[in-house]
Amino acid sequence: MNPYILSTLLFGLGLGTTLTFASSHWLLAWMGLEMNTLAIIPLMAQHHHPRAVEATTKYFLTQATGAAMLLFASTTNAWLTGQWDIQQMSHPLPITLITLALALKVGLAPLHSWLPEVLQGLDLTTGLILSTWQKLAPFALLLQIQPANSALLIALGLASTLVGGWGGLNQTQLRKILAYSSIAHLGWMVLVMQFSPSLTILTLLTYLIMTFSTFLVFKLNNSTNINALATSWAKAPALTSLAPLILLSLGGLPPLTGFMPKWLILQELTKQDLAATATLAALTALLSLYFYLRLSYAMTLTMSPNNTAGTTPWRLPSLQTTMPLAISTTATLLLLPLTPAAIALLAL
Repeated sequence: MNPYILSTLLFGLGLGTTLTFASSHWLLAWMGLEMNTLAIIPLMAQHHHPRAVEATTKYFLTQATGAAMLLFASTTNAWLTGQWDIQQMSHPLPITLITLALALKVGLAPLHSWLPEVLQGLDLTTGLILSTWQKLAPFALLLQIQPANSALLIALGLASTLVGGWGGLNQTQLRKILAYSSIAHLGWMVLVMQFSPSLTILTLLTYLIMTFSTFLVFKLNNSTNINALATSWAKAPALTSLAPLILLSLGGLPPLTGFMPKWLILQELTKQDLAATATLAALTALLSLYFYLRLSYAMTLTMSPNNTAGTTPWRLPSLQTTMPLAISTTATLLLLPLTPAAIALLAL
């Protein structure tokens, strides 16, 4: 893609998200979300492949549906209450409609079925943008409206953690596995959103770091399915030995970074007398952990039978920049000791 066009599209992505962050009026927030969608569509369709075009079309239709629903709900809110302010939502009908519209835009269950299909049709770089940056603007709106309907959020959160764990069990395509992983993580964030918004932001930040690392590992190995992971020993031995730790951090095992948000969320849910919800969420995390372990096994404990003898690829200089991967991997593995600092920041 032409670098000028690429920079324009990336600028549009950034501007759309920033506009939504900064807006206090529903029309401006809607405009930011639309800019976001329209800026990523050429990036998704840049590889002229039927699967990429299909993924782009599916993405456009779901995002357009979510945006139309959001616009309808905000107009209904203006009609019922006489104002367009995001933080002054009082009527339960538009609040519920907007919550569902934003759930469709980020891919929360049961409105999730577009996400694995779309992610499967994209290359890993665009998939990374879709899994990380594109979640920020809808989450900013969800945090601002503070939905009063707590039962709806808890139902969405539990359904997402369950679907995210269950859906990924039978997958062999890495992008689909990462899509289900994304759905499960979003479920954890939504579960605790009404009780501790700052904890949701912390969970979102750790999710962004861990997903960034995972996508970059797969991109460096040029792997898109589980079988391709078996060749990673020959390509990058040091990275292959760290990759299971990155995946287990995504799964939420101590003493890795991913354990921190899950631990704090379970603690917060228990404080709110939602012990059954916390137990169910913890059990669904085991489902996700299974497919992360499956990826770890495929990557480190299996050898590809068709490796050529002689010069292995790791001896050759890598053409990809590895500094972002090094920084994000360090953050993915080693931030758990900073939990007291995170708790102190949450208390502010």
